[in-house]
Amino acid sequence: MTAQPADAEAVRRASAAQWVAEPERGSAALLRMMMFVALRLGRPLARCVLYLIAAYFFTFAPTARRHARAYLRRALGREPTARDRFRQVFAFSATILDRLYLTRERYTLFAISTEGEELMHDTVARGQGAFLLGAHFGSFEMTSAVGRRQRGLRVAVVMHAHDTNRLAMQLGRGSPASVPEIIPLGQLDTMLRIRDCLDEGKFVGILADRTMHDAPAQIVSFLGHPALFPTGPMRAAAALRRPVIFMTALYRGDNRYHVVFRQLADFSQRASGGREAAVRAAIERYVALLEQYCRSDPYNWFNFYDFWHGAPAAVAGQGGDSRAVDARGANG
Repeated sequence: MTAQPADAEAVRRASAAQWVAEPERGSAALLRMMMFVALRLGRPLARCVLYLIAAYFFTFAPTARRHARAYLRRALGREPTARDRFRQVFAFSATILDRLYLTRERYTLFAISTEGEELMHDTVARGQGAFLLGAHFGSFEMTSAVGRRQRGLRVAVVMHAHDTNRLAMQLGRGSPASVPEIIPLGQLDTMLRIRDCLDEGKFVGILADRTMHDAPAQIVSFLGHPALFPTGPMRAAAALRRPVIFMTALYRGDNRYHVVFRQLADFSQRASGGREAAVRAAIERYVALLEQYCRSDPYNWFNFYDFWHGAPAAVAGQGGDSRAVDARGANG
């Protein structure tokens, strides 16, 4: 069932504009203070201070709190309590703090379990490069840290300019070896740089859950409601005929993380139903995995805006129909 093209286009533009327009909160002085406490006085004391910072933002960010509540209601299947909502804010704060230590290569501070790490071993051994698709869910930096344990594994990260915010740049001033190569989206040579990295056997990491501007998108049922997901990353993988791996690092409290790698698609193999159908199916698998981990580890969701933004209800109902349509109304 398809949405009306005009309605879908309006939804897509509104959804894309919302997260880009969100103002960055916090202050440089607070950031410097937190970095001093974390690096000089240690992680236990820093986490005590972190509770105060998380409480401040929980109290004085009503818009983000409202959208987080709507997400938790869908992920938990019940009305979230104040404790549920604070846990999500604190989990987000904790992963930012831990990024500080990871960029300084202080890996021994963490208890890390992995799932699917052999998939990365096999991909590295083939030397063909692959796409790593994640989301604003859990810790991307922890995923990268686990990847750096693999001999011969090199990662380039594709991101919007908005994601390279002041906070990320401040926390990223660690060891040069811990900072991945960055490929900015929207430039004339973006696709060429991605292709060159893959040809060199590198992994190309992309957070593939947010739409932006005029980029093509697909409507898929997510947590029982239709939502928009960009098609660009999966189309790029199909065009370059590369494998695609889902990645996430789930924060599970204190110093514990669980890192997951799961195969999404292998576009190096010819698809029986055609490339377009294979792209659509791969996006649906990506969304299904993201939904699975939203239900198992709900506090790891870090999109603090209206992710669904009124997407046409006719596309997918409360029953969780996973059929997808292009946001422009095309059937592919």
